[in-house]
Amino acid sequence: MVNSQNPQPLLALRTAIILLLGVLTALGAGVLTVLAGGATFAAAVLFFHTIIA
Repeated sequence: MVNSQNPQPLLALRTAIILLLGVLTALGAGVLTVLAGGATFAAAVLFFHTIIA
């Protein structure tokens, strides 16, 4: 039985922030150019991972 009074988060806060910033960066770049979206997301996740670590 799962303890519903103290649920655990699905992601750590640091991980959620890194992924959110990566998605926002990719969306910004995707508006400017369709082809750069996937590469920008990967680069942004690595960049923010390095910065926040």
